Amino acid sequence: MKILVANCGSSSLKAKLFDEGDVVLASGQVTGLDAGASSTRLQIAWGGQEREEEVSAKDHAGAFDLLSRALLDATGSAEPDAIGHRVVHGGDRFSQATLIDDEVEAAIEALVPLAPLHNPLCLVGIRAARRAFPQARHVAVFDTAFHQTLPESAYLYALPYDAYARDGVRRYGFHGSSHRSVSQRAIEWLGRGPDGTRVITCHLGAGCSTAAIRDGRSIDTSMGMTPLEGLVMSTRSGDVDPGVYAFLAERRGLDAREVEAILQKESGLFGLSGHTGDLKRLFELAESGDEAAERALAVFCHRVRRYIGAHLGVLGGVDALVFTGGAGENSPALRARILGGMEGLGLVVDEARNLACAGREGTISAPESRAEIYVIEADEERAIADETRELVERLPS
Repeated sequence: MKILVANCGSSSLKAKLFDEGDVVLASGQVTGLDAGASSTRLQIAWGGQEREEEVSAKDHAGAFDLLSRALLDATGSAEPDAIGHRVVHGGDRFSQATLIDDEVEAAIEALVPLAPLHNPLCLVGIRAARRAFPQARHVAVFDTAFHQTLPESAYLYALPYDAYARDGVRRYGFHGSSHRSVSQRAIEWLGRGPDGTRVITCHLGAGCSTAAIRDGRSIDTSMGMTPLEGLVMSTRSGDVDPGVYAFLAERRGLDAREVEAILQKESGLFGLSGHTGDLKRLFELAESGDEAAERALAVFCHRVRRYIGAHLGVLGGVDALVFTGGAGENSPALRARILGGMEGLGLVVDEARNLACAGREGTISAPESRAEIYVIEADEERAIADETRELVERLPS
């Protein structure tokens, strides 16, 4: 079964083509799909070869047509048997990967108010793919699905209950495919089944979130109703006193959406540093004495430590702590800084092991650590392909 995975981001579209053996035949992306981009570029890689060129696609639909055809042509592949689509928000309705039909597409559209920046783009990709490959099985894999096991005490906000019952205001959580896949691998590395295991996963990249996972099931997570809650991120604020919204609106004469835009696009590491939202660059600036970069890193690491501590309390201890995502996988300095001072909680990092795991998987905990500390790759496209394959193989042929 050949599976194409489509992942629509705010300014890009990524895709990977997998063969029957779950091997990546080709991967690629189209970047520059946001309104302010100077050019749109197609990049693909296959069989040790690479190609990059400027293209005329101006939206995600055109980008899907160009990218999917480029991947198939480069590998000499026929049309895919199934297409897995990353969908950011599945609300209460979707707790697992789901075969897409007109009804499911309409349900995803109905959830747009919960994810106005993300679900519309997911729908553009889905509709373009269904037009281009009408014979393929199309599967929606939801970022929120893995967190549908959160108990009521974890997902409810302390608001009037009808805000949840009538309006669906609750914590949903995101990065579900990443948290699910890396926690499963951590449990395998522990050499035991999921029962009785306690795992904390830290997905650290441009978007960041943590999850507390007991018995292989998510029971707490840092993101909330939207991907804005929780950790400090590249340009997103993470947790903010709700009173800040009204204060900024009144103080600056802004409406609610304008305040949200500040928290989404002008805050986080970028807002704190005034330079960049890129963690690698911030470490470089901090080492050269840049106080603003140092401030941003300090706030970021404090917030990650705080959530790790909160998850330890919820789980009653931890068997494995996992770092994943672009920064989590590639920055030994970031991991060391986050874990510094957590020895009393049983989390002890081995300096040499940590340095050796720069861009590669492995164990970075010291022998005396009471919990294993792992670096595991967050291959979200592969996780989506796996969920797509599992669903399609259960369907009647």
